[in-house]
Amino acid sequence: MPDLDWRAWLDKLGRLWRSSLQVRTVAITVLLSAVAVFVIGGYMSFSVGTNLFDSRRVDLTATSEKATLAGQRIFSEAAEQVSSEEIEVTMGDAATTILSAASTNAGTLFAILRSPGQDGPSTPADILTRGLDTDQVISPELRAAVQGSSELRTHSQSVSLTVDGVQQPGLVIGSILEIRGARYELYLVYNIADVAQTLGFVQQTLVFGGFALVLLIGAVTYIVVRLVVGPVQLAAETSEKLAAGQLEVRIPVKGDDVIATLARSFNGMAASLQNQITRLAALSQVQQRFVSDVSHELRTPLTTIRLAGDVLYDQRESFPPATARTAELLHTQVERFELLLADLLEMSRYDAGAVDMETEPTNLVRLVEDAVHTVASLAESKGSELRVVAPGGYFEAEVDARRIRRIISNLLGNAIDHGEGRPIVIWVDSDKEAVAIAVRDYGVGMTAAAMERVFDRFWRADPSRQRTTGGTGLGLAISLEDAALHGGWLQVWSAPGEGSCFRLTLPRVRGAVLKSSPLELPPPEESATLGVLDA
Repeated sequence: MPDLDWRAWLDKLGRLWRSSLQVRTVAITVLLSAVAVFVIGGYMSFSVGTNLFDSRRVDLTATSEKATLAGQRIFSEAAEQVSSEEIEVTMGDAATTILSAASTNAGTLFAILRSPGQDGPSTPADILTRGLDTDQVISPELRAAVQGSSELRTHSQSVSLTVDGVQQPGLVIGSILEIRGARYELYLVYNIADVAQTLGFVQQTLVFGGFALVLLIGAVTYIVVRLVVGPVQLAAETSEKLAAGQLEVRIPVKGDDVIATLARSFNGMAASLQNQITRLAALSQVQQRFVSDVSHELRTPLTTIRLAGDVLYDQRESFPPATARTAELLHTQVERFELLLADLLEMSRYDAGAVDMETEPTNLVRLVEDAVHTVASLAESKGSELRVVAPGGYFEAEVDARRIRRIISNLLGNAIDHGEGRPIVIWVDSDKEAVAIAVRDYGVGMTAAAMERVFDRFWRADPSRQRTTGGTGLGLAISLEDAALHGGWLQVWSAPGEGSCFRLTLPRVRGAVLKSSPLELPPPEESATLGVLDA
């Protein structure tokens, strides 16, 4: 599994690169520093090498010119010698003098060669250092340049010398000697391995120095980034704690620099937020307690009023018409007041976080049918036909039946009120993970702005509309809270003149996380004719 290990390591490195500003900053700085050091070091190495070689070539050229003058002087003084033996002796003396004048180290070699194509006697004979391979060391191009030059003019060429089986750099300098009217070529071969050693030492120093410089830059960058990023990371961690509700946490303040000023400003902001949140929490608790207390305190007088109102309502037929109408209005408004109190108490429980849920496996199709039967007479009076579409599947879910029935009743009541007497379709569908219920009407519909506020407390799309169900304005808000309590979704779709569709999606198992809904929003029209149950 080496390939998988490599990929895992690469993924881990990628995550570290994306998540750590410190790693990115240090890595980019070190990389750019390494490139800069490489470029500068390469230029310095090239410049030093060129200067060393040029300087050595100038020195050796001057030395070669002196050696050529010394050799030419000996041959000029011996110009009257006529015998071959004398010329050969003079040649040896001149070679010794030249080598003595030209030697800068023990590795200097020489060769005196007669230029080809000349008339006259071929004496003195060519002479060269033992072991010098002129064909390998002296190139034809160098010989041609020397042969075409004037006296005392030198020509040089870099060569590679083999010394004890090791290749070393060398320099060949050639010039012309005049011996008894004939032209001879003088070649001095210098070993310049010391120049290469000096250059190698300089390059090695540059490499180690550049490496140390890059490490130093990386260390300095790491320290600077730690000084800057460290407080930012601490501020991020403190912000996360504040967001989690730990309002008392603060950033430690050290010194008087910019970071300390930032820490003090952050702490001041956190203290202000803590005060505001504490004040708002206290105010919210007071409001919740007030609503709860008022709701409870109103129940006793409301019960008395309800009993008295029921007595009057039951005897309304014996009253004059105006009094009978008053008794009917009193009865209706007392019922609505009771519903409002019940809803207010429920909302206060949600606000206080004191809501309990009793779940059990429930068949949602049966639950929907019960809710439909409850409002069937109301829908009939409005002229709306109720259709239940249940294709079949996993309809059971772990829910609080009372709360889900309340959601469905609220959705059906809204659909009847705004359905304009047109059919109302209720879809029930499910999959292995979730159950969905959609209530679709074809009434007036809502605008996009109205959909954004439809779940707000006491909000109504059209306050002037006459409501058949006598709602309190809290039904959809409570339904949204009930859906959230189950870990579900309550979503809406609507368009002016096309009606509205509310979709409730619930997990089939309590505590599961929803990922999708079994029903579209709104469901397709053609599915309304499938799996229709009698309402």
